[in-house]
Amino acid sequence: MNYNWNWSVLFEPEYFGWLISGLGWTISVALCAWVIALVVGSLIGVGRTLPNKFLSKICTAYVELFRNIPLLVQMFIWYFAVPEMVPEDAGRWMKREMPQPEFVTAVVALGLYTASRVAEQVRAGIETVPQGLRSAAISQGMSIAQVYRYILLPISFRLIVPPMTSEFLTVFKNSSLALTIGLLELTAQSQQIAEYTFQSFEAYTAATVIYVLIALCATVIMSLLERQTRIPGYSGKES
Repeated sequence: MNYNWNWSVLFEPEYFGWLISGLGWTISVALCAWVIALVVGSLIGVGRTLPNKFLSKICTAYVELFRNIPLLVQMFIWYFAVPEMVPEDAGRWMKREMPQPEFVTAVVALGLYTASRVAEQVRAGIETVPQGLRSAAISQGMSIAQVYRYILLPISFRLIVPPMTSEFLTVFKNSSLALTIGLLELTAQSQQIAEYTFQSFEAYTAATVIYVLIALCATVIMSLLERQTRIPGYSGKES
């Protein structure tokens, strides 16, 4: 195999700028989607554990729907189908006038999809808290809202930091699917560099290294958060 290696192409101003631009879009999509996922997922996860059966079933339906439809299909639905399903004026705005429609669509699709996974982590965290704590709080006259606010959520959110780290990293990896709807994030920019320069190995290697660095930084940050939020002597396994 006589491949002409040329790593210097990555440092040419035009192509290096493309990588930086792609990195910016990747981080923007991932962080914005994570905010949506954390807020919506927390609400859905709490809803699944509430005594209200109707609300619990609605939250369960959300999780099953969004978790079992591939993210790529969801992005296509949000980008191509939803504008055709809403009123004509709203659809025209979404397709032609909305600022950065590819970015908004990627954030919404990725955020709502990840929310279904975050919801399961939140639900599991709440159910891990010993039932005795909930019973003791209720016996002291606390309402259900107070039990969640002062007992269940403070403990459960500290317990689920490790699994949430995995979900946080997954958001960055899944953001690469945004290229399918035209967003020039990191993977798309690497593909574009490969097409312009015919240096595919260099372009995709650069993207791989950047993704690894992102993962390492995110892991370090989440490890520090886990250390700060760890509950000394608490395992969550007591009955």
